[in-house]
Amino acid sequence: MRVAIIGAGLQGTRRAAAVRAAGEAQVTTVVDTDLGRAQRLGELYGATHLGSWEKALTRDDVDAVIVCTPPSVHAAIGTVAAQHGKHILCEKPLARTVSEAQRMVTAARDSGVVLKCGFNLRHHPGIVQAKSWVDEGRLGSLGFLRCRYGVGGREGYDSDWRVDLEVAGGGELVDQGIHIVDLARWFLGDFERGFSYPESYFWGKAPVEDNAFCLLRTSSGQVASFHVSWTQWRPLFSLEVFGQNGYVRVEGLGGAYGVETVSLGLRDFNAPFKEETIEFRGADRSWDAEWQEFAQAIKEGREPLGNGRDGLKALEMVTALYQGARDGRQVVFAHEIQEERG
Repeated sequence: MRVAIIGAGLQGTRRAAAVRAAGEAQVTTVVDTDLGRAQRLGELYGATHLGSWEKALTRDDVDAVIVCTPPSVHAAIGTVAAQHGKHILCEKPLARTVSEAQRMVTAARDSGVVLKCGFNLRHHPGIVQAKSWVDEGRLGSLGFLRCRYGVGGREGYDSDWRVDLEVAGGGELVDQGIHIVDLARWFLGDFERGFSYPESYFWGKAPVEDNAFCLLRTSSGQVASFHVSWTQWRPLFSLEVFGQNGYVRVEGLGGAYGVETVSLGLRDFNAPFKEETIEFRGADRSWDAEWQEFAQAIKEGREPLGNGRDGLKALEMVTALYQGARDGRQVVFAHEIQEERG
């Protein structure tokens, strides 16, 4: 498979390395508005470098595109890519707005191409193991999920594209928070209601928040609570899922987040603090695993894990949570989504 990387920054560099590591695909084209950056990354892979994504999507030596640009151009690139029969792996969020994301999903469906949203947390080994234990029924019926996820930003973060509402579509809730919305859906299923408090404490420029506190509830009473932050300073990831028979806990994501571990604790009143823990050392493996899942879905002609519909659904929920916060009310997701589409 021949691949175009669109956006030659940090994410583009990560994604290109994952393609090479898999060994069954080739980066043939690298695109960036900074032509020098496109050239530097392209030279590492023997790839053509371009300053225009439109030209990349008409090339015969491109079968799939990986979209690593800011969200403001995701929909345009993804929609045109689908129309040209190119498979698409697009960084989260899938787009800035629900209507933009819906256009991408529709274009991919109509063209019969694979569309995957970049939810790499689904591919972290600790989270994969936690989901496996849940699916095996080790925890029994599930009750609630809670998560903390954050970074500290860097000098100049307050002028980064992430704090530009027109480019990013929101602040920390749509940046890191959409990952947790997706994981909560993956573990607990669809949610009926929720509310959020997007707040600005340090980096945020109103109306873009640097922290978000959210509570979600399914129709059967399962609850997910999470806090995502650009003011965590030392990066943090902690995910817990609790069931009738016990819990799973994932800590760290490797690198600055610390060694990734996953723990299973089963209810035992005679040994209440007994856990089984697995530790995953080394580099972040999620980028390689996500590429492999995308490539395998193309081979098998199936929907990938974390598909375009999942990206759309998570964005619908985040959009509703933003609106509820502005109005100071709880949201009913099905109702909010219908209003957005209408």
